[in-house]
Amino acid sequence: MKICRYNDGSTGLIEGDRVYPLDHVLASLGAVKAGASVQDQIAALSNPSLASQARNEALKASSLALADVKLLVPLDNPPAIWAAAANYKAHQAEMIGRVGSSDRSHLSADELMAEIFLKPNSSLVGPSGTVILPKISKHVDFECELCAVIGKTAKNVSAESALDYVYGYTMCWDISIRDPWGIGRQNTRNIRKGFDTFCGVGPWIVSRDEIAEPQALLIDVEQNGVNVMKANTADMINGLRDLIRFLSSVCTLSPGTLITTGTPAGVSRLAHGDHLRGTITGIGVMDLHVVAEK
Repeated sequence: MKICRYNDGSTGLIEGDRVYPLDHVLASLGAVKAGASVQDQIAALSNPSLASQARNEALKASSLALADVKLLVPLDNPPAIWAAAANYKAHQAEMIGRVGSSDRSHLSADELMAEIFLKPNSSLVGPSGTVILPKISKHVDFECELCAVIGKTAKNVSAESALDYVYGYTMCWDISIRDPWGIGRQNTRNIRKGFDTFCGVGPWIVSRDEIAEPQALLIDVEQNGVNVMKANTADMINGLRDLIRFLSSVCTLSPGTLITTGTPAGVSRLAHGDHLRGTITGIGVMDLHVVAEK
């Protein structure tokens, strides 16, 4: 199942090239209250029987062509956006070379995961959205990542059972300034990666049953039509299962929580007028546009 937010903020079911209304169906089935948040809808859809029933009912309704709707960020108010840092060895190496980042090769798995940071909801932007390059920085990079959406409340879960708490997957663009606070400085990620428009999420959420293994997906990015990133999620240092294990040992993960898993190597500096296109196996394609702050 692919679910999206579109037009006026309605939740939709995507089947082929059509979008079917889903939020009203869930309310009519008594699964959520009318006007329920996307988080509440995701929690309801985590029940496979209810999800199947909702899909069948939604497909009976009138639909719109996917090409004719405006897709919005699929979750506009997630409980938290947790972001893994330096989670690919090749990216660790490239950042040492590019901006003099610290060598993290000696860190244990949990020591590295202790560098996970938060991105604010105000940084969210949806499909075909615009990233605004702030005047304060002359070096802003894109990062493109697999992102998990929590579907059930998770606390102190094991790595072995971690995926049971995932509703589905989406794509995250973790936009990051490198100067003036990213070179030779620690503990600045929340600010450097927290500017408005610095968290692209979309184009929709793909339910977990459609992706057999999150650690076997290809990530491909084009910048202005030129391929700049090719990677496989199998190369993560800490896979999604361990990220959920670690985070749920620290805090309760509520439905709708986003966990983005870190970028592979291939990050690139952004400039006014750039066009980004990212593709992740099983999820789809998401574009972003880049403009300089006026």
